[in-house]
Amino acid sequence: MKQWINQANEVIVRCKELARFTEEPGRITRTFLSPPMRGVHKLLEQWFEKAGMVPRVDAAGNLRGFRAGAGPGSRVLYLGSHIDTVLNAGAFDGVLGVVLALALVEDLGGRPLPFSIEVLAFSEEEGVRFGVPFIGSRASVGTLDRELLAREDAQGKTVADAIRDFGLDPGGLPHAILPPRPLAYLEFHIEQGPVLERLGVPLGIVDSIIGQSRRELIFRGQANHAGTTPMEMRRDALAGAAEWVARVEREACATPDLRATVGQFEVRPGASNVVPESVHASLDVRHALDEIRRRSVKSLRSYAEQIVERRGLELVWKQRLDQPATPLDPLLTSALEGAVRRAGLPVHHMVSGAGHDAMILAPHCPSAMLFLRSPGGISHQPDETVLPEDVAAALACGSEFLKEAEALYA
Repeated sequence: MKQWINQANEVIVRCKELARFTEEPGRITRTFLSPPMRGVHKLLEQWFEKAGMVPRVDAAGNLRGFRAGAGPGSRVLYLGSHIDTVLNAGAFDGVLGVVLALALVEDLGGRPLPFSIEVLAFSEEEGVRFGVPFIGSRASVGTLDRELLAREDAQGKTVADAIRDFGLDPGGLPHAILPPRPLAYLEFHIEQGPVLERLGVPLGIVDSIIGQSRRELIFRGQANHAGTTPMEMRRDALAGAAEWVARVEREACATPDLRATVGQFEVRPGASNVVPESVHASLDVRHALDEIRRRSVKSLRSYAEQIVERRGLELVWKQRLDQPATPLDPLLTSALEGAVRRAGLPVHHMVSGAGHDAMILAPHCPSAMLFLRSPGGISHQPDETVLPEDVAAALACGSEFLKEAEALYA
């Protein structure tokens, strides 16, 4: 890996440079088409052009860098990930995959390939601003529909408004769709978990991506005076919601490999001397088997309905995402395994517990993913990091993967 260590250090430096573009000084926060995204685009465009790629921004705000293959009409190999972040994020989630892809193109120099390469920097994957993830990759496969375009953020701006405010035209979304017969999509990403570190291996080959269900709930009761309203006469939305949250944890603990999270919880009116009138909450349920995930969601909804009936409350239950588990392409995954072996590294196959753009592209384009070890298993917070030797290992594998693709499609 020694020959790749300088490039690996440069990749890390570039990720940290891109982290400077943020909505919150002192914290890394960059949501869908927020103003700091312009700075990310500008810097990446400079790097793309220096590497011999032609950059453009499509109507969904995805930045794309194109390197033409030898001969007209050559098929396209896509490399990339996303460039938005969660709130108070780390510097590597998503962005690392884009910068690694760029480094692989730079390493090619002027050497012609029998296929074209396009680096995709997706504008949105995290779902922070609009509560629904994968806006960028949905646009690339033509599933960014009217309902999603009309979804509003906390300021009442729709996705379509955000696109226009960024100087783009939603009418151009059909041109954001990948052309027919794409060669493949390969995504590099940090693991965001502790498995690779526990095993002592730098890289993991992803066989499938776990399914996800996201729901939005509102428990509605009645606000009243905290001192004068007897306990047995209260319609306390928070007490009902809290009972349900405890059930969510019990359900997940009792079901092997189930992940269930209530990550958002907003109490109104939020005064210490007022019985809570309403609680807005989120639910995120994940499992590798869709049947188990959906059964758990159904069970948790049934329990919420029992609570509100018993306590004299009302329930609003909205579906925000129902993403099935996604197997990645076996042939492409096998090619990636071969690249890992040729790089002299141990092979480890795994399932991704996090959602990724690859799960959106996989039904439309042969897709594969390679994970890099996350020190401490930490992600989605400022202590997120990567090891230079792991980045060098990923670059070595990526280079071997391109050589194999070149031999196959020569």
